Amino acid sequence: MSNNLAPTGVILFAHGSRDPLWRLPIDAVADNMKARWPGLAVACAFLELMPPDLNTTVEQLMTQGLSHIRIVPMFLGVGRHAREDLPALVQDLHQAYPQMHFELMPAIGEHPAMTALMADIAAGQTSNA
Repeated sequence: MSNNLAPTGVILFAHGSRDPLWRLPIDAVADNMKARWPGLAVACAFLELMPPDLNTTVEQLMTQGLSHIRIVPMFLGVGRHAREDLPALVQDLHQAYPQMHFELMPAIGEHPAMTALMADIAAGQTSNA
């Protein structure tokens, strides 16, 4: 990862839940990123059932002078939310904020490193398992 992270922000985008404890793993990922890359603006956003939503998070990051926001879907698979809902939301962001560059990443669960890590955890092959 580049050391020149100031103009880029990352939004960890998840579904959301009525249970406030549900978001703790997403918040933990954000906290880990902030600790490892202090110059990287990181925030969480949720599709429904809990705040903040994507627009609110984008507006919050824009106040930090960012011009590029990477949106990372924190979904294990590509269901309707990742395939249809989120791309539509990002298209709306492009129209609302033409000065911004939005980069929509693939669902985190589809990344080969995540697949390998989940396999290691399931097999009991990690030091954290």
